Amino acid sequence: MIKTTSNERRMGSSESKILPFSVNIPDQALVELRLRIAATQWPEKETVADVSQGVQLATMQQLARYWASDYDWRKVEARLNALPQFVTEIDGLDIHFIHVRSKHENALPLIITHGWPGSVIEQMKIIGPLTEPSAYGGKAEDAFDVIIPSLPGHGFSGKPTATGWDPIRIAHTWIALMKRLGYTRFVAQGGDWGNAVTEQMALLTPPELIGIHTNMPATIPVDVATALQFGNPPPSGLSAEEKHAWDQLDFFYKHGVGYASEMANRPQTLYAIADSPVGLAAWMLDHDAASQALIARLFEGQSEGLTRDDILENITLYWLTNTAVSSARLYWESKLAFFAPKNVTIPVAVSAFPDEIYAAPQSWTERAYPNLIYFNKLDKGGHFAAWEQPELFTEEMRASFKSLR
Repeated sequence: MIKTTSNERRMGSSESKILPFSVNIPDQALVELRLRIAATQWPEKETVADVSQGVQLATMQQLARYWASDYDWRKVEARLNALPQFVTEIDGLDIHFIHVRSKHENALPLIITHGWPGSVIEQMKIIGPLTEPSAYGGKAEDAFDVIIPSLPGHGFSGKPTATGWDPIRIAHTWIALMKRLGYTRFVAQGGDWGNAVTEQMALLTPPELIGIHTNMPATIPVDVATALQFGNPPPSGLSAEEKHAWDQLDFFYKHGVGYASEMANRPQTLYAIADSPVGLAAWMLDHDAASQALIARLFEGQSEGLTRDDILENITLYWLTNTAVSSARLYWESKLAFFAPKNVTIPVAVSAFPDEIYAAPQSWTERAYPNLIYFNKLDKGGHFAAWEQPELFTEEMRASFKSLR
C-alpha cells in the first residue's frame, strides 16, 4: 500500500534516516471499498426535518452513490506522489511528512499541523502559493519552505502501540523533525489538534521557533468557560463580538461534542467506523454545524470552496489507512483544556474565520496571547480554513509572519 524508494537520505546519525515515500494503494482495496459502500445497511430516514438527529439520510445516500460510482482515488494519489514525501523515525514512531522547499533563497520554514478529521490533504492547496509566491500573486520575499507532517495514528504516519502520544509529545517530535531537516529558525501553524500541538511547541520555547499562527486559538476566558461548562447564562458585560462567540460556543457545547466525548472516553469502542466506510463518512461529517451544512450542500450539487472530491479524498485516506480508531485515540490521550489560554509568550498570529467552531474575539485573543503580533477577522471560511479558502489562508500566512522575516 505504501512504498519508500530505495534511495535513502541520511541526515545526522544512522537513527535519523529520512526515506523518500510514495503511495500506491492496491486496486483490490479500492474494489473492496466500493463493494462495502454498496452493501451498506441503511437505517430509516430521520424523523425530523432538520439535522438535529445527525447527518441526514439523503446526504449520506448522495455521498455513497458518488463515492461508489464516480469518485477516483487515483487522482489524489497522483497529486500526493507529485510532492516530495518522506518518512523518518522519531521517538520510536514513523512520521510521514510532505516537505517542499522553495526555490527562493531566504524562504521561511513553516511546519503546518492538521487536526481531526483532517489530514495532509487539507493543506495541499496552499503548498504552491506558499513555496512559489511569485506564481500566485505574491512576492519572492513571501516564500516559505513548507513541512506538513501526518499526526501519529493519522494518514501515513505510524500508529502508536503504547500510550503517551499526546499533543505535548507530538510537539517534541515536531521540533525534533525540524532540527533533523536542518532548520535553525522556523515558524509553526495549526488549527484543531494542530493548534494544540503548535501551542505546545511554543510552550517548550525551543530557540529555533520564532513564532506561531493559529486559526483555532485557545482564548476562552475562565468565567466564560465555567458558565458554558455548567450551563449558566453568559457573564455580564460581553461585547457584541464576544456574545456572538458565546452563542457559537454554547451551541457547540450543547450539540457538537458528542463525537469528541466518545473518542475521549472510549475510542476503542468505535469498531463500526473501522468496518463501514459509510459509517466512517457520517462520523467525520458530523464534526461541526457549519462544516456539515457546507458538505451537505456539496452533495446536493452546489460548490463553495470545497468539492465532493475534496471531501471524499480525505475520508478515503482515513479508510485506506485504517486510521479511524488510531486517530480517535488522540482525544483519549490529551488531557489539555482545549480552548483555555495556555500562556504562550512567543510571537503569535491569529486568523479568526467566521464559521469556525467559534470566531475568537480580538479582546479575548489579546488577553490570551500577550505577544500577539497579528490578528485578522475574515469575512468567510470555517474550520478547515486552508482547505476551504486556500487563497485567503495563504494571504494570512504571508501577513502573519511578515514581521518575523
